[in-house]
Amino acid sequence: MAFANLSSLPAWSYIDGRWVEGNPSIMGPMSQGYQFASMVFDGARSFDGVVPDLEGHCARLLRSAKSFELEPKVDLDTVIGTALDGVKRFPRDVATYIRPVMYAEDGMVELDPDSTRYVMTVFAIPFSNEMGSFSTGLSPYRRPGPDMAPTDAKAACLYPMTDRALREAGRRGVDNPVMLDPEGNVAEFASANLFMVKDGVVHTPALNGTFLAGVTRARVMGLFAAEGIEVVERPISYDELKDADELFSTGNFNKVAAVNRIEDRNLQPGPIARKAWDLYFAWARDQGF
Repeated sequence: MAFANLSSLPAWSYIDGRWVEGNPSIMGPMSQGYQFASMVFDGARSFDGVVPDLEGHCARLLRSAKSFELEPKVDLDTVIGTALDGVKRFPRDVATYIRPVMYAEDGMVELDPDSTRYVMTVFAIPFSNEMGSFSTGLSPYRRPGPDMAPTDAKAACLYPMTDRALREAGRRGVDNPVMLDPEGNVAEFASANLFMVKDGVVHTPALNGTFLAGVTRARVMGLFAAEGIEVVERPISYDELKDADELFSTGNFNKVAAVNRIEDRNLQPGPIARKAWDLYFAWARDQGF
């Protein structure tokens, strides 16, 4: 979902121990993160008085920082606490996006770990209570291998290629394309993890270091397991997707969304995608704060 003027949305940011409203500057032209992209982040959602999997998202921020050899000055409880403080600055019926960030202030190409900064931003953005759907097709761009990019972190430097894939797909009338890994197997959708259903069996790409195993992906797989629904993690070819009975995504922004078209073949949101949606939201609505 594109937002042409994201910086104008109602927002609060926790910077250097205090909350600041709006879109304040946090970097100067001499900041290491400004030129050399030592920035990691994460994203969580609040809606209807719940903040599902907040701890998982905050913990991943710290893992991403350590992957970059940053030295966080805050612990997990502090990140969770500032996230909740930010959410509470909005009315309970306002959906928000929670975005904690860490980056290095000092250093050249080699960052200074001791200069790690922490910023928590919470901003208002709509959330749909209906399962969305989108079209897909094959992107000419691929996810990098772990020896090519910092794929074990949710890192800002990885997202220009996501932007490129989405823009290229949009010019072809495709909402969210499939990206392959360096070996030619399916990695994920450009902005979400991927699931395929064939003959009643759920499949998802095996983790191989080329894409992040999403927090929502893990949650849905756990909910499926509790219902006795097996998810097979394995290499998947793009041709298999074109013959699938169902395709759906999991991700923080939309949680669960179904594919309604792959290339020129129309699909209907199927019972497994609907089950994933129903299970997720039955669980999420018990996670009040």
